[in-house]
Amino acid sequence: MLLAKDWTFIEKFWLADLSNTASVLSRQYAIRGIKATDSADLFRSYLLMLQVGCTSVTAWVDELRRVPLYAIISGFFPGHTPGVGTFYDFFARLWPSASPHLTGRIKPKRKKKPVKGKKGEKAPTTTPKKVERLVRRILIRRSAIISLPTDRLMALFRECFVQVSASLGILGDVSALSIAGDGTPIRTAAYPRSQRICDCRKQGKDSCACPRLYSQPDCDIGWDSHRNCHYFGYHLYRFTASDSRYDLPLYPRLCRASRHDSVSLVVSIREFEHDDPDWTWKRVLLDAAHDAMPFYRYFVSKDILAFIDLNKRHTGIKKYKDDITLSDQGTPICQKGLAMKNNGYDVKRGRRKYRCPLMKKGGCTCDTPCSDSAYGRCVYTYTHDNPRLFPPVARNSEAWNGTYKRRTSVERSNKREKIDYKLEAGRHRSTNMWLIRIFGIMMCQHLDAWHHEIEIDLKSTFLVA
Repeated sequence: MLLAKDWTFIEKFWLADLSNTASVLSRQYAIRGIKATDSADLFRSYLLMLQVGCTSVTAWVDELRRVPLYAIISGFFPGHTPGVGTFYDFFARLWPSASPHLTGRIKPKRKKKPVKGKKGEKAPTTTPKKVERLVRRILIRRSAIISLPTDRLMALFRECFVQVSASLGILGDVSALSIAGDGTPIRTAAYPRSQRICDCRKQGKDSCACPRLYSQPDCDIGWDSHRNCHYFGYHLYRFTASDSRYDLPLYPRLCRASRHDSVSLVVSIREFEHDDPDWTWKRVLLDAAHDAMPFYRYFVSKDILAFIDLNKRHTGIKKYKDDITLSDQGTPICQKGLAMKNNGYDVKRGRRKYRCPLMKKGGCTCDTPCSDSAYGRCVYTYTHDNPRLFPPVARNSEAWNGTYKRRTSVERSNKREKIDYKLEAGRHRSTNMWLIRIFGIMMCQHLDAWHHEIEIDLKSTFLVA
């Protein structure tokens, strides 16, 4: 007898077409010899493992043998299911690199103490002007894209899931895409594990600075601003479609834990634009960790509306022109200490007009007016002067708040990945397995959205038949 959740699994994978798996991996299988297990079936079985909530491939192989329904959904005959080695052989074909890691395992002993952020705040960047140099080199000069070990995974994710979701209209308008970006920590261990490869201990040196052999060379120590503590692991940066009512992910980038969000954004923009050149960005929604002037100027040059929260480290009253100062939100403040009224934005001239806050229909009600004009004092702010303080959409306006509240879509997507699908429960030691798990969970998020979007009732159809 099938349970309600069993029918849910059947309906989800009924909607999934994974036939492109064979074409993406066609060159990874030999033409001669014994016929290999269908890669689409192995791929489907791994996604089903994530849907069921199993965190171990070894345990999943036992489940396939114990529960015939799981074998049938995967595409196998009950009693003739693949073993653990077959799955890991399939994973190796998804990863073209000879090493399961992105960097070498032998690294110098860590000496530098990691940067600690303030309570509730992101850790600051350790290198001044780093973001500016990266934006100029990668985004403006358009440095060449090199092949990555994740290219096959990204191709499967894009062709089998993202493009299908786009055709269903659940990503929003891809010709005017709204992107939300943010990073999240992935804790993989309590502390770095390394092994000595020198003979200093035999020479009587208990402590030395010789290189070590690390079991997780792509991980290091970073700052978790949510839990206010250091952690060892990765930093996962992702793009989501903020207009999607299902908070669907579009792109992942896995980095070491110490990588700052602003640095990840530069590389992510370049790779995402290369993978999906036909998609046009209209809005980008980011938190205060991305509050850097090079980003504002880059987005203005690309006609992209940037909705970025201001970093508390760079706010305060600033002098603007003559006797006019600016609030921390970029609003002009008159001599009387009042915020001036927003009177609209001129798109052609790229400027915003502010009027005296005490102007009424009958005239100025200020006892000490700062202008002899009957119209009252006017101040113009130009976007090209400071796109950070003078964006085309005024901060704290209804238009700003209505758009920026969708930035939390990336946080909800991270919650689904880390809590609903138990991302950190994967006890992996290699970067390739972590990336395969991340891509698999993102694919499952799209599957869940399809199941909600498309009306399907296989239970009634099969039982009637």
